[in-house]
Formats: sequence, structure tokens, C-alpha cells
Amino acid sequence: METVSFGRTGLKVSKLCFGTMTLGSSEWKPWALDKADSLPILKQALDLGITFFDMADWYSNGEGERVVGPALTSMVPRDRLVLTTKAFYAMSDDPNDQGLSRKHLLSSVEASLRRMGTDYVDIFMVHAFDPDTPIEETMEALHDIVRSGKARYLGASTMFAWQFAQMNHVARENGWTPFVNMQCQYSLLYRENEREMLPYCLDQGIAVTCFSPLARGWLAGSKDTRSNTDVMFARNYGDALDREICARVETIAMERDRTMAEVALAWVYAQEAICCPIIGAGSVNQVENNVTALDLELTPDEIETLDRLYRPRDVINDYVTNPMPRHLGGVLTDS
Repeated sequence: METVSFGRTGLKVSKLCFGTMTLGSSEWKPWALDKADSLPILKQALDLGITFFDMADWYSNGEGERVVGPALTSMVPRDRLVLTTKAFYAMSDDPNDQGLSRKHLLSSVEASLRRMGTDYVDIFMVHAFDPDTPIEETMEALHDIVRSGKARYLGASTMFAWQFAQMNHVARENGWTPFVNMQCQYSLLYRENEREMLPYCLDQGIAVTCFSPLARGWLAGSKDTRSNTDVMFARNYGDALDREICARVETIAMERDRTMAEVALAWVYAQEAICCPIIGAGSVNQVENNVTALDLELTPDEIETLDRLYRPRDVINDYVTNPMPRHLGGVLTDS
């Protein structure tokens, strides 16, 4: 597994980041795996050279961190891992147990570290933008978390480019720790971040990790428990043009004797602006197939064939205007 520099930082990470939203507890989502089924997947990821793992307190309502963190550190020394977790979404009915207030962020990082069984996280991320908390309050609290040694770096996810730039501006103006990582959605079916977010990150030397590179399974041609039960599967994808792009992925896959997932991932891997794609898996075989895509190099003609059909589409950032109650599974912006 190739190791790459994480933006302009001195941090080195595996070329692929493993996303753990599918690991934790089936009581949270029908497509989430319980501990016994999660452990072989984590071991396979490690065996294939992945050392960069993405978590969040919200995944399986905290059970994801309890499963993933201790499992990884039981198999590999902590210093050889790069672990990320995130905070923002409601973890209970307490109005202070959500958002990016100082109170919630300080409590969240402490709770995440306890669940993960470690005394620090390599990257502590805000899971979304909080319009109800002053940016100064958020950025000073995050800076204090870094200064305390509980996080090495800061990152952010799922927001508009102007919000991300403003948060970094406030941090730099006050001498606080800025973000070094943006985690955003990016795939052949969703490329809206090419307009402003990716150019901003390239200019600033910010590492971009992208989630949902297979558009929740559409680009893999998958029909499984998640595609049948995940509200985002049909909500944001599946119109005639999406299906035509998927058909082109399938054609190239057949010509290359590869899977659709490998072709779609190879397209993401070829994008200069993406530091580390975030892959997920529901089985050991899926981990191996996703890593195998690193060896597939698309030709310029194949890339142009896949590129040409894309058209502007609605930005998937629903929390800003349409927050969901916690009992419906949180907001509709996650990987």
C-alpha cells in the first residue's frame, strides 16, 4: 500500500482510508455489521496495508468507535495507525449533546477517546457546519483540544466551501489551529465539489478525503441490504443520466474484465485533488476488491468517456435547510 503526504502537513497516511460507518451495530441500521462480522473486515484492511481509519461518534450511536478502536489497537501498535473521528450530530435528546458548541466538542472528544480506548485521535473532525454556534467559539474549542494533546490535527466534513474557508480564516486570524483536512462527497455521479471546494483545498494545501466514491453502491451495480434500506440510495441518485453513467462504467468494466466498483474507484484514484478516497466494505471480499482498484489505470479515452456525461446537480448538504430528527437516523449528509 502506497503512503502519501497528507496535504502540506508532515503526516503520512495510506493511500486509502477505510470508512467504518458500516461497522458497529445492526440495531442502528440494518446494513451495519455487528462486532463479530466487523473484526474480519478490519483485519483484512490492515493485512492489505491500510493504516488510515475514519470513525465518527454518530456511527452506530458510539458503538462503532467501541468496536473499531480497540480492535485496531489490539492488532497493530497505536503509533502505526492514523485514526479519525468526528462530532456534530445529536447523540441524545439533550440539546447540548449536538452541534459545535464548546461544551459539546469538549465532551465529545472525551467520550470518543474513552470508547476508542486511546488517549488521542490523529484527526478530530467537525461532521458538519453549525449555523447556531459562533465560528470563534468552535475554532477556539478545537484549538484547545489540539493544545491538550487529545488531537494531533483538525478536519471538517460536509459543508459549503465559503463556510470552510471562513472557519479557517477565523482560526488563522486568532492564531488558532486551522483545518488540514476536508472530507467531502465525490464520485462520478456527484462532482459539485469540483466547483469551489476542491480548488480551495488545492490552493491551501488541504488534504481532501472523499466519501461515497461509489455513490452508495450505484456505481458498483450493487443490490443489497443497504441499497434496499438506505434513504440516500434513491433520494439523490438514479435518474436517467445517472443510469447512463453507470452503464458506461459497466461497459469499461466488461472490456477490462474488472468489476464496476474497480472502474469507478480507479476514476477517483486518478483525480489529482483527492489525497485519499474513503472506501467502505460490508465483507472481506469487498475490502480486497476496493484495494485492487489501485492497480487499475484508466486510459485518457476511458476517463473522457466517463467524464463527458456529467451535468450540474443539486448540492447534497441537506442539514443547512432540512435537519432530520434523530429517530430518523440523523441528517442526510453522511457517507
